[in-house]
Amino acid sequence: MDKEHNHSLIPQEKGELLAKNELVSRSVIKNLIREAISAMEHAYTPYSKFKVGSALLTTKQKIYTGCNIENAGFTPTNCAERTAFFKAVSEGEKEFAAIAIVGGKDGLITDYCPPCGVCRQVIREFVDPRKFLVIIAKSEEEYLVYFLEELLPMSFGPEYL
Repeated sequence: MDKEHNHSLIPQEKGELLAKNELVSRSVIKNLIREAISAMEHAYTPYSKFKVGSALLTTKQKIYTGCNIENAGFTPTNCAERTAFFKAVSEGEKEFAAIAIVGGKDGLITDYCPPCGVCRQVIREFVDPRKFLVIIAKSEEEYLVYFLEELLPMSFGPEYL
């Protein structure tokens, strides 16, 4: 590893091709997916049984994970993506590069799990939608990568206020 990545929490292979932006290589994507799968194990889903995990990457290459947390009142339920963002922001982070999301009934990942509309709007609050990557995955080898702008076109952000 070169000096620039010595203290990184993200393992990278030397000379690796980059994905859609300069911070997120294929090995970073795979690591985020692994972290999201691990976070999914902590999901509290007694009602839907649909577990979701996420791994949020800051521009400083720190990872914050999240899982969905259901509530009997349903409305107070929190998604994995928002859990990760709220954890990061509550610790002073405000610059983000990417998020990986996985999910499935009974914790079995059988299909892609894109973020809901509320999560897309929360993500939008903190990122440039033309640069932030959303990775939805079935496994480390099977994933799709989008810019947030592709998932939330014509979004409303802080710059409009």
